[in-house]
Order: sequence, then C-alpha cells, then structure tokens
Amino acid sequence: MKRMVSHVRRPVKRQQADTYLLVTLLSFAGSVSLTRLFLSLTGYPQVGGGEFHIAHVLWGGLFLFVASLIPLMIANRWVYVTGAILAGIGMGLFIDEVGKFITQSNDYFYPAAAPIVYAFFLLTVLLYSRIRQAPNRSARAELYRALDDLQELLDHDLEPEERADLVRRLRYVVARAEDGDLGRLAAHILEVVADPALQLAPEQDTFVERVQDALVAFENRWFSRRVTKAIIVTGLVLVGAVALYRVWPLFHPQLAADQIKVLIELGRIGSTRGLAWYTARVALEACTGLLLMISAGLFIAGRDEQASGLGYLGLLLALTTVDLVVFYFEQFGTILKASGQFALLLVLLRYRRRFLASESRAETS
Repeated sequence: MKRMVSHVRRPVKRQQADTYLLVTLLSFAGSVSLTRLFLSLTGYPQVGGGEFHIAHVLWGGLFLFVASLIPLMIANRWVYVTGAILAGIGMGLFIDEVGKFITQSNDYFYPAAAPIVYAFFLLTVLLYSRIRQAPNRSARAELYRALDDLQELLDHDLEPEERADLVRRLRYVVARAEDGDLGRLAAHILEVVADPALQLAPEQDTFVERVQDALVAFENRWFSRRVTKAIIVTGLVLVGAVALYRVWPLFHPQLAADQIKVLIELGRIGSTRGLAWYTARVALEACTGLLLMISAGLFIAGRDEQASGLGYLGLLLALTTVDLVVFYFEQFGTILKASGQFALLLVLLRYRRRFLASESRAETS
C-alpha cells in the first residue's frame, strides 16, 4: 500500500514564490482597506436578521478554504496566482474582525485591533523581503524548478527564452548532481528540451511585461533626476512636517490638554499606560520628522548619498514603528498616511537604483 504522505524532505523555494507572496500582500491590504471603507460609508450594516448575524469573518474563512483547496485539486500553475488572491482577500476579511475575538465584549472597534492587523501585515512584508533573496543553488533544487517549468512545455507555451533558461538549469543539474539518478533524469529531459525539432511558442510579452515597459518609458520621458529629486524633497518635507506637527501642542499646554481629553473620550487613553504610549508616539514622530527634514536639507545641498540613506532610515522607522503606535490612536484612518509614506519610500528606492547606483559603479570601475 502506497504511503499517503512521503517523508518530509528539505524544502525547496518555489519558482516565482516572491510574486505569489506579493499578490497575497496586495490582496490582503486591499481587502482590509476596502472592507473598512465600505463599512464606514454604509454605517456598518449587518447581514442577517433576528438571531443571525453573518459576520465577514465567515466570508474570509470561505475564501481561505477555497484558496487551500484549489492547489490540492488542480496542477496548473495559474492556480498559485488565484490561490494567492483568494488567500489575501480571505485573510483580510478574517483579521479585520480580530477585535471581536480578543475581547470578552466582542468589541469590533477595540483600539488595539488596528495595530494587530498592521503588525501582521508588517510580518508578512518581512517574510516577503526574505523570500525575494536568491535561493541557494543545488542540483536537487534546480531540478525541482526545471520540472515546474516543464508545465510550459505541456501547455505548448514554451518560448525560446524560457527554453534557454530551462536548458541552463538542466545542464547545471547534469554537471553538479551527486545523485546519479537525478543526473540521468536531467540528461533525458535535456535531450528533449534541447532538441531543435521541439516546437516552441512565439516570443511575446506578457501583459505584466508590457505594463512594465510602458511604465519605464513613461518614467524615462517625464521623470528626470531633477524632477524625481524634487518630488522626493517635497514628499520628505510634507511627511516630516506632519510628524513634527505632533510636537507643537507641547509648547501650548492648553492644546495638549484638549488633545488628551479627546483621546480619553474616545477610549484611547484610559490609564497612565495609555498616556505613556501617547508620549512615546509624540517622541517617535518628532524623531522621524527631524530625520526626514534633515534628509530633505541634504538633498537640497546636493549630498544625495547621505540624504537617501537618512530618508530611507526615517521612512522605515515611520512605517515599522511609528505607524504601529499611531494605528492605536487613529485606527484605520492611518492607512492613507502609511500608504503615502510607503509610496515615498518606493520613489526614494527607485531614485537610488536609477541614479546613485550607477554613480557608485562608475566610481569603482
């Protein structure tokens, strides 16, 4: 009798794993944001009547269940993208109601719920950053990926560039495999794949590739170094000014007292611990604001390398630490601000890659 479950072997990173995880992240963020927006605009309606209330956590569970089933039943590669979308939507609908399940009163609006959702998202982003790193090459791992790529051959969709990549993988396995069986298997597959008579699909760009090419052309035409730098400086000043605005009430005791009174009425500050967290928030935002303002000044002074490093540090601090605390006090209204900070971080990273990296290579050559 065949064993239903084989021995657990050393895991191999799946081809395009980072893409699937990115799709999950985007679906997750969109699911939470759109759910909160819809409920806020519609006055938090309830589906059901009488004794029944169909919470959206149930729909989240349904999406997650379907996402887990389809890879078990269907072998085509497209199921991974579909599963990633469904998993992200399901997780967003599920975790949006976390406040109900960590409080005895089933409080959907519990202040700590928003930071929990955001922290979970940040942990997934951290996982994504780890998955994006190039995997360790081995004959076994490369053969796994080669067998995955053979789906293109089965669907008569193998293009010349894909075949060239597949041939490189198989030759690597043939040359490096310590297990003779793996080497022979790779050699036989290589014989078929490298056959000149093999029918290939015509080379054509995918929709994603066409969009990427269009974006790059648009960027090169309209966003020169000067324009991109101006956008970054403007963004740093705006984000820094908003952060430093929180320090202003400290110089006006009455304004500070009024703000704290409002937070007490909203239930954000209910003890000395809550007041301590608010103080920590103000201090963190002040530090972030100063970093971003100094970064903007360095950009204006032409010290782009130091400016980009300081700006990166400030935005990373804002997204990973400051916003985590701010979500407690401002709840999901912080989503727009965090999205703006993230967009600015992407522009800054793109600036470093387009202009500063090329300068660094020129200096070392």
